[in-house]
Amino acid sequence: MFVNRKKSAKDADTSVIVVAAGNAARMGGIDKQFICIGGVPVLIRSLQSFEACPSIRETIVVTKEETIPALQQMAAEYQLQKIRTIVTGGKTRQQSVERGMREIFKESGLVAIHDGARPFVLPEDIEACIAAARQSGAAALGVPAKDTIKQVDNQGRIIATPERQSLYLAQTPQVFSVSVYKNAMAKARAAGLDFTDDCQLLEYAGIPVQMIKGSYSNIKITTPEDLAIAAGLLAYQSGWEEGIE
Repeated sequence: MFVNRKKSAKDADTSVIVVAAGNAARMGGIDKQFICIGGVPVLIRSLQSFEACPSIRETIVVTKEETIPALQQMAAEYQLQKIRTIVTGGKTRQQSVERGMREIFKESGLVAIHDGARPFVLPEDIEACIAAARQSGAAALGVPAKDTIKQVDNQGRIIATPERQSLYLAQTPQVFSVSVYKNAMAKARAAGLDFTDDCQLLEYAGIPVQMIKGSYSNIKITTPEDLAIAAGLLAYQSGWEEGIE
């Protein structure tokens, strides 16, 4: 376990759990967290965004046991000062988040949960989501759906077309009051339910979540095609072309 117990800024009230414990099945078995985009690993780019946020007091990384040594080395190399600990994930995303929750400071009022495979999240969007969660107790980043969404049955036949103006594509981070999230987690555990999205966990507990408009650049690296999109985004943001290693 990697531990860094440097004091946080006085105005920092939020712990972040970065989940990076997936099995990379849709990436052909390649651990997407350590693929380099413009010379920097995907996971490191995600962590750097939170390093730049004044509201973040600490970062808890949840990953696979075998990747902990490599991540410890990279954290030192990239001088990530807010990483407090790195822990082993569970069998599911919800279990991994729960393990991260055990590690956060007791003084933290909010917890932000982020997919490690979203390397282009903007610090200003993170701060906006945290600010909304301070007011409402639960908030998430997302973007309006650009495409028409079709609902289909189990045979692939279209059965409905939801109004696009009411549809958002959910992103992370998703930010919650620590007490609210723990209560929702306890309800799901008691019912034997396991969710792949933290907002869904809150929905099950009957707790409303405020959607905050984020950025379309906050993509999740999931399949090989996403790497090409990531390279294009980096070139667009940087103003010059950089490749993927």
